[in-house]
Amino acid sequence: MKAAPPTRILLVDDNDLMRTVLRGILRSENCEICGEARNGAIALDMVEIKHPDVVFLDVMMPEMDGLEALQAIKSMRPETAVIMVTGNPSVGNVQEAIQNGAAGFIVKPFNAGKVLGALQQALAATRRPATP
Repeated sequence: MKAAPPTRILLVDDNDLMRTVLRGILRSENCEICGEARNGAIALDMVEIKHPDVVFLDVMMPEMDGLEALQAIKSMRPETAVIMVTGNPSVGNVQEAIQNGAAGFIVKPFNAGKVLGALQQALAATRRPATP
């Protein structure tokens, strides 16, 4: 029996430490970090080139914030699950993210359980039955 291919993940955060922590948590799962970006503008280029299954996307970043990037990612590749990451979970941000197609929300500081739970929930929501 063939093993499932790894989940391709793009990490987007302007904080190097946050990307390192996420990378460490996800390394233990069946995940492949296919790229990393420091802002939403770079993230859009990476999504177009790398075709990740899941994007962990910080809300507050320079050049293009996560909410703008979310809209662009979902219009470009609607099948990509986007999990928002923020240290400031305002009701407005959460509502806007959900309305624009975010598959989940993680609040900093986070732990492995929260990250992996959000990942599993996002993957379950985006998986569609295979067509014969």
